[in-house]
Amino acid sequence: MSRPSLTIGVEEEYQIIDPQTRELRSYITQFLEEDKLVLREQLKPELHQSIIEVGTRICHNIQEVREDLIQLRRTVLDLAARKGLAIAAAGTHPFSSWLTQDITPHERYLGVLKDMGVLAQQLLIFGTHVHIGIEDREFLIDTMNVLRYMLPHVLCLSTSSPFWMGRDTHLKSYRSVVFKSFPRTGIPPHFSSYAEFQAFVDTLVRTGSIPDGTKIWWDARPNAKYPTLEFRICDCCTRLDEALCVAALFQALVAKHYKMRRDNITFRLYRGGLVDENKWRAVRYGLDGNLIDFGKQQELPARTLIHELIEFVDDVVDELGSRKEVEYAYQILEKGSSADRQLATYARTEDLNTVVDQLIAETKEGVVA
Repeated sequence: MSRPSLTIGVEEEYQIIDPQTRELRSYITQFLEEDKLVLREQLKPELHQSIIEVGTRICHNIQEVREDLIQLRRTVLDLAARKGLAIAAAGTHPFSSWLTQDITPHERYLGVLKDMGVLAQQLLIFGTHVHIGIEDREFLIDTMNVLRYMLPHVLCLSTSSPFWMGRDTHLKSYRSVVFKSFPRTGIPPHFSSYAEFQAFVDTLVRTGSIPDGTKIWWDARPNAKYPTLEFRICDCCTRLDEALCVAALFQALVAKHYKMRRDNITFRLYRGGLVDENKWRAVRYGLDGNLIDFGKQQELPARTLIHELIEFVDDVVDELGSRKEVEYAYQILEKGSSADRQLATYARTEDLNTVVDQLIAETKEGVVA
């Protein structure tokens, strides 16, 4: 087993906002036509015209990710401002309706609309995806099998979608519920080898179920194009430091798993259905709920288990140079996630416009002086 490169790539999906109405604005085609050269290939369309996706370069450490995300957010914010628009980062928009959103007229997205019908139109959600470089395919599958247990813990830190079409859903990650309606989503199944995973994909392709592996949308998946394990469970992180925290945490978890395997230390595997129980708790309650410690066979406060997760990777973060970013999780645990802040603002003001204004302001934090 060769040591993974542990490179990092981060993709973020932002909301394009009309600052007057605070509604989502269908505008990505204009961005692409007029401004793609500014970001070269780092700016991409998404299914809906009101979503703008950016992606970092292949970064070798979290400091490079920080530089890239600052530049990307700053550039997108500037492009939007020049057109009288704003940008917000969150898993859902507090009140805009999917019924009024335009689909991006690209062959790929029109194909999704044809395949998924109204489900595609409802997919007005925004995520943060983190790629970690793992060149050894067998270790990549082994890592996916093991780290799926920790996915709900990281989701708790990133929750940012408590509202849907103007309603308090009483869930911290409603984005997860919307995405669950799509096939081939959720906690990934267990695979005994990369060959078994490839046979799974080949069967779906051969039977006309999917054109290729890019149409598998699990919460963690082997990327179909690059030698990376792609973590897709997180809501779009509102603050820059939140995005850096989850990216650094995923890198540290992969590094920790490699260290354990190198030293012939195993990690107990649990059924996907049990991990799903924790994911539901993360979706529903976020940091304020309990997660299950399946080793101890008991539920404990999510904050307690996330503290344990941070301590679990403590012996690798200095080598990675990511202690500051990983330990930002302590601030999230203390002050709440984006979902918690949105709910607090709404409880205080009873005004979702104010919630949108807060999201716009927090998206700029650490980016705009």
